[in-house]
This record gives sequence, C-alpha cells and structure tokens, in this order.
Amino acid sequence: MSKQGNGKFKYFVGINSLAEIATPEDRVCVLNILGNESKGVTPTSHSYSGGNVVFGTSPGRKGEVLETPIGNIPVYNNVREGMEDGHKFNVGVVYLPPAAVRDGVFELIRVNSDLKKIVILTEKVSVRDSREIRALAQQRNVDVFGANCLGVADSWNHVRIGGALGGDKPEESLRKGSVAIFSNSGNFTTTMATYLVASGWGTTTSVSSGKDLYIHFAPAEFAHAFDNDARSKAAVMYVEPGGYYERDLTFTKPVIACVVGRWKAKLTRAVGHAGAMSGSGDSAEAKENWFKDILGVKEIYSPENPVVSWKGAVVTNISHIPEALTAVMKLHGVNPDFAPEGDLTLKPWFGDNQGLAMPKSLDIPLVEPFQPYKDQIAELTKQVGAIYPRESMKDRSGSSIMDAKTQVTRVSGVSILDTARYPLESNFCLALLHRHNDDNDNALFNVGIAADINLHGDVMSVVADAARAAGNAPNAVIAAACALVGPGRVKGACDAADVLIDLFGHSGLVKGDEAGFDISALKPSSEQLAKLTGKKADAKAQAMLAGIKARGAKSVFADFLSKLDGHPTADAVLAAIATSVCWSALMRKKISRNTARNLSWNMRLFSAIIGASVDGAQHKADSFCGVSNADLINKWSSTEIGYLALLGETPTPEKLFPFQVLLGLIISNGVGTISAQGCKGAVSADGPESPERVQINKAMMGFLTHTGFAHGGNGYEGIQFLVEQFGETGLKDAGDPKHGLDLVAMGTKFAQVFGAEKKARKGVGDGVRNIPGVNHPVFKNQLINKDPREVYLSGLFKERGEINVFHDFYSALVQALYDNGVTANVFCVNIDAVIAALLLKLLWPRYRSGTFSESALEMAAFTAFLYGRMVGCAGEIDDHTNRGRNMDTRTPASQCSFVS
Repeated sequence: MSKQGNGKFKYFVGINSLAEIATPEDRVCVLNILGNESKGVTPTSHSYSGGNVVFGTSPGRKGEVLETPIGNIPVYNNVREGMEDGHKFNVGVVYLPPAAVRDGVFELIRVNSDLKKIVILTEKVSVRDSREIRALAQQRNVDVFGANCLGVADSWNHVRIGGALGGDKPEESLRKGSVAIFSNSGNFTTTMATYLVASGWGTTTSVSSGKDLYIHFAPAEFAHAFDNDARSKAAVMYVEPGGYYERDLTFTKPVIACVVGRWKAKLTRAVGHAGAMSGSGDSAEAKENWFKDILGVKEIYSPENPVVSWKGAVVTNISHIPEALTAVMKLHGVNPDFAPEGDLTLKPWFGDNQGLAMPKSLDIPLVEPFQPYKDQIAELTKQVGAIYPRESMKDRSGSSIMDAKTQVTRVSGVSILDTARYPLESNFCLALLHRHNDDNDNALFNVGIAADINLHGDVMSVVADAARAAGNAPNAVIAAACALVGPGRVKGACDAADVLIDLFGHSGLVKGDEAGFDISALKPSSEQLAKLTGKKADAKAQAMLAGIKARGAKSVFADFLSKLDGHPTADAVLAAIATSVCWSALMRKKISRNTARNLSWNMRLFSAIIGASVDGAQHKADSFCGVSNADLINKWSSTEIGYLALLGETPTPEKLFPFQVLLGLIISNGVGTISAQGCKGAVSADGPESPERVQINKAMMGFLTHTGFAHGGNGYEGIQFLVEQFGETGLKDAGDPKHGLDLVAMGTKFAQVFGAEKKARKGVGDGVRNIPGVNHPVFKNQLINKDPREVYLSGLFKERGEINVFHDFYSALVQALYDNGVTANVFCVNIDAVIAALLLKLLWPRYRSGTFSESALEMAAFTAFLYGRMVGCAGEIDDHTNRGRNMDTRTPASQCSFVS
C-alpha cells in the first residue's frame, strides 16, 4: 500500500498488483441490479466468475431476484438490508443514474467497513461528485474504477466484475496469458483482447478505466499495479484525447500504447466519451509524443513502418497492436502465450457487391459461418427482397427529402435537377426501384404502359368523360378513373408476378435480361400455370410480346412465358415486364417483394392517369390520339405518349426535351407537400402493417384529391402572367433567337407600371399583388438573389443551345424591378417561373393559332403537374406501405386546437 508523501507513489493505492483487482475471493453487491443494463450483464458476470454477486439493491423491490444460469441473486431495498440479512461483500458495482451515483457510493462506503473496491459504470458523473467520491474513498482506503467504464476482469482468476468485458461469452476473448490491458474504451477492451488471441497472446487483468472527465483508477495507478504483477510481461494501453493522466508515466516492462482521436482535435464539444475532448496540450497528437518519449521511439508503428524499441511502441490503429506487441516481445526473447488462433483478415459470412464490378482487392470471398449463425444466415438467404423495420412515417419518408437551404428535393437519393435529364418512365422506376432504368428496362416498361393507355371500350373512359362533363378539374377526373383500377382489376397481374418470383427467386437469376439463362429446370405447377396462361390466344398479350421483340428488348421472364404450354395472358406479360424491370433491385434487396408484386399495379395506374386525362373521343379501337395502337406499343416512349396526350401532337426531339425536363422537375417537392400527405394518409388509413390490404389506387386518389388550383394548378398563374406580357407582341416562336423583342424594355415598362401601382396601393393601405415566378421566401436578402434550381436549368438549356424567350423575360424583369427602384435588391427567378416558361413555350403556337384557349392552358398546366407528381407520390405510397405503421399520420389531440 502506498500513500501520498511517502516518496513511492503520489496517490493512495490499496491495490499494489493487477492480480488483486479481480480475485476469486471478491464478493460483490450491485446497486440498481434490476436496471436494464445490469439485467443484461450481471447474470453473465456472476456465472463466469463462479457466483461472485451476493446481492443487489433496487428500491421498492425487496424480495425479488435476478435470475442467472447458476442461481438467483436476491434483491433488497438498500445495502444495509442486504448486510443485515447476513450477506458480506468487499466490492460495490454502481449502475445508478448520474445524479444518484454520489449517494450510492457514499452508502456503500459508510455502511460497509469491509469495502475495498468500487466499480462505477455510469457515464457523465459530474466532476464535483467525482471529487467528493474520490476524497471519501481515499479516506476509507477504497479503490474506485470508472466512472463510465465497463468494469474489470482477470483471465487468470476467471473473474469479471462490473460491465460486459468479453461480451456474452467472456471465456472466448479473456484467455489466460501475459498481457495486461488498460483502456479508455470499454468495448475496445474486448476488441483488443480478441485481436491478441488471434495472434497468440492472452491477458492477465483487463481494466476499463472509463473516459469521463474524472478517471479514478487512472494510468498512474495502473502503471504501479502493472509493475508489481509478476504475471504481466507486457501491457496494452488504449488512450483517447483529453486529460493529462498519461503524462510522465514510467514503466519497467514493455508497453504498446494505442493513441486514437486525432479527428477530434477541431471539435468544440465531446463526441463519444465525455472526457475525450482535448483542451490545451492534451490532444491525440500531444499524447502520441508523450508516449514516444516514454517508450523511446521516434515514429508511429505501422506494418509499413515497424518502429519499436525495447520499451515498446506507439500505434494509432488497434489492428496494429498484436503485430507491434510481437515485435517488441521478440526483443525480450518472449514468444506468444499460445499458437495464434486465426488472423485479423476480414472473413465475411455474407455480402453483396450491389451489382458493381469490384477490384479483386475489394471483392472479398465469403467464408462458411459457424453454427448457429450458419443456419440463421441460410434462412436469411431464402428471403426474397428487403424487409424494412416498421416505424411511424408521419412527416417522414424513405423516398424523398427536400434540402431546406437549397429547396432541391432528392428522390431515391437523386436530385430533381438530375431527374430533369431523365425520361418520365425512368423517373417512375427511380421512385419505386431506387435506381434509373437502363435502355432495355425502359423499352420493356414502355411496352407495358402503351398496352394499357388506350381506354376504348373501357368503362374507365366513360367514367372519366362523365366526371369531365360535370365540370371537374383534371385531378378529380383522373381520380374517378383510378377508382376503377382497384385490387380486382390488377389481381391477375399481381398473382402472375407472385408466381414468377416464386419460380425464379432462388434460380440464380441476377438480372431480368440475363443472356443465356437456362430456364429449362423451372417447371410451374398446374396452379401456377393457370395464373400465367389461358386456353385461348390473348390478342393484347401477343401485341405486347411483339412490342418487346420490335424494340429489341430482352426479358428472361417474357421468354419463359413464350415457352409455356398454353397462351400467355396480358396480365402475365405485364407481370413479366414488371418483374424483369425490378429483378436486379429485388435480388439485391433494394426493394421489398411487395414492391415487386405491386409494380404491375403501379404501371396500370400510370397508364390510367395519362389515358383518362384525354377526352374519350381520342380513344379509338385501333388508335390513341391519332396514333395506332401498334405504333405506340412498338415504338413510343411513355414520355412521348404523355406529350401526345397533353398536347395532341407528335413531339419532335426539340419539343420533347423541355417536356421531359418539366416533368422531371415536378416529380416531388418533398414529403411535406399536400399531395404527398394525401397519398401517405391513405396508406396509413388502410394499415400498412398488413401491406396486402393497402389499395394503391386509393392512395393514388389521395394524391389526386390533395392537389388543386392552389397546389398543382398554380403553375397557370405564371402562364397567365406571361400571356399578359406577350399577348400583343406578335411572338410566334418562343424558341427563336431572332424573336425581335426588346425584353429589357418590356421588363422596364412592367416595372414602372408595377411600381406606380405598388405606391398607390400602399397609399390607401391595400396589399401589393405578387408577381408569379418572382422572389422566394428562402432565396432573398442578398443584393442579387438566385434560385439554384433556376440557375442549374438555365445552364442546362444554354448547354443545349436552346432559347426560351419567356425565361429570358423573367431574368430581364427582376433586373428592371431593381433598376427602377421597385425592389430593394434583385429578386430571384424561382422554379415556378421556369415551369411556366417551359410549358408555355410548348403551348404557345397552339395558343396563338386559337386552337388552345386560356382555359385549356390552365387545364394543361394542371394536368402536366399531375403527370410529373404521380411519380413522386408512387414512391411515397410504396415507401409508406413498406415502412409505416397503422394510422401513423394522425395528429394527437393534444396538438389540435379549436377556433371559434
């Protein structure tokens, strides 16, 4: 025993040797033994140590027990009751909350004169309480470990006291050997012991010191006990930034110091352990230098730079510890404690390259798992598709997110600025499958959409026309049609998809268009065959298969159908298309099986939304909007069909691109939009915890009924404003660079008129009207303001050499408003202006010719919004179905209010 002032050691240490820290003779009392952490750890410690816990406390629960594999541990209200019942102990373990630790420690010390050691597992104990604990403990000759530690363990004595050192099976990592461990991190204490075992080194005593601001059994105490422990030939120390505990240490035996945390040097608050934040001169780099001096080395050890000395080595990566230790001990003529048991190379039991071609160095081979994990993993591999954890998805989404600063939304991780470069069909699959289609998948998808776009003879067209005749807006018209795309209408396609997934799920097929895949071994049962084929030839199915061939598309599933006995049905061909498109995502567990099953349903809704937006007279027996059914199925893309439906003409490449950009921009504005809330609420009401009950068409109707003239139709305001400005100009082509208009003069004229109007309105207390497409609540207060979305798109069209006089006018207008003193700064041209300019450019020739009225312009603007937004809402519906909980979008009564 050493005391301050005797010249041997400056702190009181009742423990002179590491061999005394955790002994077979120790008997333990655990405070808060029935707490969550203790309940999971104490039974293992008790069993591993041969039954060293005599009792525990939990106020108000006297008479209860904590069950362990070797017998029950009694529980009392307090320490005194346990002692009065005849239980004796010399070690206290504290699992109390931070505010209660001081009083708990004081109770242990004052009630039990035999107390010698205390282990505090609680983190973030205040410095003041820690000082008082240390003062009383030193006064009573009690050693304290912690706080914020995982306890202590001794591999020679087979004893563990306190936390979870060694995990659930401490005997596997706490192997008897010659190396002592002292670590600021509890979890890394176990990790280092495991690494040492792999290299043939066992341990003596392992001390998890904790890393609160105040460390009781600190490096100086450890060094003293280590030097006096004949069993320990070397030590490993794991050191984090913060504090001066390691400075000026002296050792008589080799030490490997692992100093971590250089990345924390610039932090202004603790991340991880409360004390692991450096102040002045106690950074990770400073501590590296301390240990270099202590151990007589000039550089950090690494396999490429194996710098060691007789005193030890300094490492910054725990995986380098065993190698450095072996090198140092070789200088002492000391060999490992036993033969190495494995190595530290990565041995994955399962893996997925996500379809990427990996370099050989990264393409790590799998190894066979040991039991019981082998059987568990085998069961997991039978699972087709992803399974998501259920959680409340109110105002949350795994499909989209808007950046509040840039106002740019991402769908499946892709910015809408990038989705603007992709066709509608590819964005639709991005929302559902979390990746854009390749050309082959787009070709297949377009066949499926085109086959269902023509509603001739379908009651859906009759219903849509009736809704239109009743004066309904486009969203209500389309919603009426979607009501008919219910579960009964898509059951055949969904059932066929289930059959295909069952047949191919474990066949080894990786991609739906995999060349040369052998399907000969796949034999559907009679029940399965009945869901894929009919007795008579199906003309629609034949047209779809011919369309796949005409486009040069490949599908293993379509080939499989073609070789079956019987005639494939149209439902089965649609299922084959959908399954082929989603197959790689399904196999890589990027989507759920439910998503794959319902893709056919989503495709039918896609067709219904575009088809029902067109007057029934345009649906002929052999054509849609004047284009033959065969041409649509064999050649047309979904984006081209959308253009045809909206504008009534065949698009040129020059006209199709801005239409594609327009739709790509509006697919989503994040989960907070009214449209997204509408579809998510419908899913929540159906109960996604039973996903088979969620009616996707009803959820799509929720999206449609949650759009309107303010949300969806508001794009027309920008168009109307532009029509007012250009209606009398004689402009013929908004894309003609020689349009001959003086946009600056037009902007100045409007700015002067608007400025006078603004002044007059303010004079009588009237509000000032907004200019559609100008200014933004986020992008303001700078001298020159820019909406980054508008900037990106301006650059995109400039890159393509395309002109849009309406967009250019907006740029001239915001400058003119500033130049004429109407605004205090240059307002931004916002994304709504871009959308209005894009759509009006497409519609302008027909409007000027008189074939498109202002009312038709408004309906077209609204319908275009629905075409684009159905994409994002399809993703929200699928995401909420996969992740959500029943009725999770409701608002608690406590958050609601009444207005009289």
